[in-house]
Amino acid sequence: MASLIRRIISTTKAPAAIGPYSQAVVVDRTMYISGQLGMDPASGQLVEGGVQAQTKQALVNMGEILKAAGCGYENVVKTTVLLADMNDFTNVNDVYKQFFSTSYPARAAYQVAALPRGGLVEIEAVAVLGPLTDAS
Repeated sequence: MASLIRRIISTTKAPAAIGPYSQAVVVDRTMYISGQLGMDPASGQLVEGGVQAQTKQALVNMGEILKAAGCGYENVVKTTVLLADMNDFTNVNDVYKQFFSTSYPARAAYQVAALPRGGLVEIEAVAVLGPLTDAS
């Protein structure tokens, strides 16, 4: 059996990992993006402004990682949204749909006991590299 190539994706335009993990890993044409918090990449601090501001920053950070691998939001096929408070679900969706406006990725959303650094939202994703065509 031929071995698959694993490639680590890293960019300074997104926050550095705050633990022993990579921003993203590509195996074959599938990219696994680690959970992104609403952290400013320059300061390493969570952005001010509540869950909507943190959601926007998390998705901007994800976009920078996608760009580093040569793709964009349209390549995302699955996301997982982790919320400190499920009551923020609608506010997160309001921001989320600004980044994913058509051909929505599959998604799961969970309320969790706590997120790193006291974050209000964390979003991870799976993307497929290369051009994608929607079935008609």
